[in-house]
Amino acid sequence: MPFAILAAVQFRKITIVGVGLLGGSIGLAARKIGIAKEIAGYVRREKTIAECEEIGATDYATTDLLAAVSNADLVVLCTPIAQMRALAEQCLPALKRGALVTDVGSVKADVVHELQSLIAKAGAHFVGSHPMAGGERMGVAAARADLFENAVCVLTPTPKSNAQAVRKLERFWKSLGAQVVKLPPEQHDLFVSRTSHLPHVAAAALANLVLDPTQPRGQAQLCANGFRDTTRVASGSPEMWRDIALANRKHLAGSLDAFVAELQKFQRVLRKADAKAITKFFETAKERRDKWAAAKCFASSTGASFEASETGLDLTNI
Repeated sequence: MPFAILAAVQFRKITIVGVGLLGGSIGLAARKIGIAKEIAGYVRREKTIAECEEIGATDYATTDLLAAVSNADLVVLCTPIAQMRALAEQCLPALKRGALVTDVGSVKADVVHELQSLIAKAGAHFVGSHPMAGGERMGVAAARADLFENAVCVLTPTPKSNAQAVRKLERFWKSLGAQVVKLPPEQHDLFVSRTSHLPHVAAAALANLVLDPTQPRGQAQLCANGFRDTTRVASGSPEMWRDIALANRKHLAGSLDAFVAELQKFQRVLRKADAKAITKFFETAKERRDKWAAAKCFASSTGASFEASETGLDLTNI
C-alpha cells in the first residue's frame, strides 16, 4: 500500500522518549510523510536537544519528560528495556486519556505485562512494538528516514489490548514503510531469541575468540569479508545487549542449548571425517537459507503483512 494513502493517519502530537537511532528515525520518517502536526522528543542531556532539532528528528526536544509527553496522542518509548517501566511511571501524570503508548524493545513479554496495566491507570492504551531494524551506530546522528522501509515490525497485542489502538498502531508502522506482523508476546520472545539474540551472542563469541590478543600475532590480518560480515552485529551497544540477554534469558538460554547441540553434531562428524554428513550439513544450510532469502525478497516486494496464524506454522511447537 502506498505510503501516501497510509499517511492519512494523523496524530496531533507524537512524543519520542529517547531520541537515538530508532527514535530519531521514527521522527525523521514521521516528519517526511507528514503524519503528525508536532513531534516532541525527550532526551537526558541538554547537548542532545540541539542535535535532535538540527537533524530534524523532532520539532523540539526537552529534558522535561512530563512536558514532552503532555497532550501527546502517541508516545513511543525508545529507551533501553531496563528503563521503560520507570519512565512509564513518570509519564503517567502527563498522559492524556485515550493516548496510545508503544515501545521499540526487542523483548516483549515482561514489557507488555508491566506496561499494559500501568498505562491503563492513566486511561491510555499500551501495545508493544518491535521494529526489526537498526545498526551498529548509535545515537540520533545515525538516524535515517528510510530505516523502517520493508523492515518487519512485530506488534504484540494481548486479549486485553484495545482493538482500535492496535489498528491505529498497525497503520502507523505501515505508514513508516514497515511490514507488520502480530504475535503474542511470549512467542515473539521465543522467535527472536533464535533469529536475533542468538546470532548476536554467536557473533560476540566469535569476535571474542578470534580477536583475543592472546591469539597468535597476525591472526586478525587474516579476518576478511566472511569474518567481518559474520561479526558485524558484535559492534552493537554492550549495555543494550546486556539488558536484552537478561530480559530474554529463559528463551535465549534454550536457544543456546540448541545451537551448541548443532555445533557438537557437526563436530562429531568432522572428527570422523564423514564427508557425506559434512556435505549434508552445508547443503541443508544453503537450501534453507536460499529458500528464506527468496521468500523474504518476495515479501519485501509485495509489502506483505500477516498475522501468526497466516504463516501456516504451528506456533505452539516452534
